[in-house]
Amino acid sequence: MRKTIIAGNWKMNHTGKETRETITALVQGLTGAEQADIVIAPVFPYLPMAVELTKGTAVHVAAQNMHWLDNGAYTGEVSPAMLKDIGVSHVIIGHSERREYNNETDETVNLKVKSALAHGLTPILCCGETLAQREGGIMQSWIEGQIENALKDIAAADITKVVIAYEPIWAIGTGKTATAAQAEEVCDIIRKKLAALYDDTAAQDVSILYGGSVKGKNAAELTACPDIDGGLVGGASLKAGDFLEIIHKAVIK
Repeated sequence: MRKTIIAGNWKMNHTGKETRETITALVQGLTGAEQADIVIAPVFPYLPMAVELTKGTAVHVAAQNMHWLDNGAYTGEVSPAMLKDIGVSHVIIGHSERREYNNETDETVNLKVKSALAHGLTPILCCGETLAQREGGIMQSWIEGQIENALKDIAAADITKVVIAYEPIWAIGTGKTATAAQAEEVCDIIRKKLAALYDDTAAQDVSILYGGSVKGKNAAELTACPDIDGGLVGGASLKAGDFLEIIHKAVIK
């Protein structure tokens, strides 16, 4: 059975004080009956604080990025071994903003996914299309290509350790949201691609999240879809109350 996962990507937001206050309020607001994995991804400087504040709770801590090597002359980078060392359990890989602003490619995404798995980190692998790609009729082939390239040489035994997040680029930070039907259509495409690459049993065990202006008002409808197992939440995860509303409205399969 695949997990319901509600993840919050904080991007480049929250000072140390804000990070502490938000995590404290989030932990206090959880009832213990959510039956979902809760993940937060603060900025790098506050990851140790986040790990400490979430010990013994249902909240897991993710990094927003990592290099695929353990060490080396890579100024500004952080390795998977370092993340594991401080207690981080998840890592977001291939977010559209990283691809656009930091020149990430399908090849580097693949290297990072493989490295994360090798270090016992759970990769949250992002994929998604632009509005031009959707309107140009290449959405499906683009998404399938991203999935196939990102999972190159990843064994069937490891695929269920990967979480996939579908993020329509045209709905990130724009206030636009894919309808539940649009989101489900793409998540179904992703699951069928996983079945083609591996098998149907493995595909059914992979958690697929929707990421694109997830809010309290649409969380239940989105997660009620058969192939959507939670959300990768952006701005709405920065306030504990808003994030808790999404968590509590998520449909647990």
